[in-house]
Amino acid sequence: MSVLASYYDGRTSRRHQVTLEVVAGVAQVRGEIERDCPIGQLRVSERFARAARKVSFPDGAYLEIIDGAAFRELLQETGHQDSLVVRLQQSWRHALAACAVLVAVVVLSYVYLLPLAAQGIAATLPVAVDRQIGQGTLEFLDQHVLAPSQLDARRTQAITARFRALTAPLPDAPDYQIVFRKSRIGPNAFALPSGQIVVTDEIVRLLDDDDALMGVLAHELGHVHRRHLMRRLIQSSAIAATATVLFGDVSAVLANIPTVLLDLKYSRDIEREADDYAIAMFKANGLPRQKLALVFEKLESAGKDDPASPYLSSHPANDERIAHILGAR
Repeated sequence: MSVLASYYDGRTSRRHQVTLEVVAGVAQVRGEIERDCPIGQLRVSERFARAARKVSFPDGAYLEIIDGAAFRELLQETGHQDSLVVRLQQSWRHALAACAVLVAVVVLSYVYLLPLAAQGIAATLPVAVDRQIGQGTLEFLDQHVLAPSQLDARRTQAITARFRALTAPLPDAPDYQIVFRKSRIGPNAFALPSGQIVVTDEIVRLLDDDDALMGVLAHELGHVHRRHLMRRLIQSSAIAATATVLFGDVSAVLANIPTVLLDLKYSRDIEREADDYAIAMFKANGLPRQKLALVFEKLESAGKDDPASPYLSSHPANDERIAHILGAR
């Protein structure tokens, strides 16, 4: 069987009119160009609905098939079979199945693999990276979200002094700084990777209990000690974080900090770790865990008046956490 084709030498754009035949396992090109080649050395392109198929030679020359019907018959006669991947992608059922598998792999990787990878990466990074990333974040928040605290200076100093007198539950406690701000988004507290723990006037007034406030600070110190925000940033900026590890360029990660801070959807595991840290800190210092549970009871009560409370919206269900705190050994 003779198949009409165009021959290109792979070096110029000149087209040569030829025919292709297969005799005893050898492809014979005849016409304006004549050459022979064992079919085992040729590579046949995939099938596409509106594209001519190509037959490539080892030296870069190729045939562009003109008579597609005759070429299909020639392939059948020679026993040519497309690869498994090509055959699968030509079937819409297999294509849909592959898409479903891909989606499942992406979802499972995001839910399970990425957090583990982020934890591992964060553990290998020096603490100085956290500090570098955190630089300037508080200034940004002061410009857009926070305002100077209106609490009495003696009150804030007393809160800071009492918390610093407590013993951390784990060795190598990180350096931290408690800063007070008036918030435009209601009662809240959060930790920056730089070690700054931001406490709003609103949450101090809402709790109105220094023991409960120690629980908030212990929880946030747990985030700092466990480097949770760094892990969250790595998850949210995986590519940028990789660049940070390899090249030291933190600009892309820096751009992502405000978004993560203002919409901090911590995972259940991360919040449980911070709660356990606070529980251990209360136990180490002889503080009643009921005061730690009181934090979430008051926040839940406040949330009924303001369902959009940022602290509540970024943390798991309170009932479960209160039960865990009171039932912990």
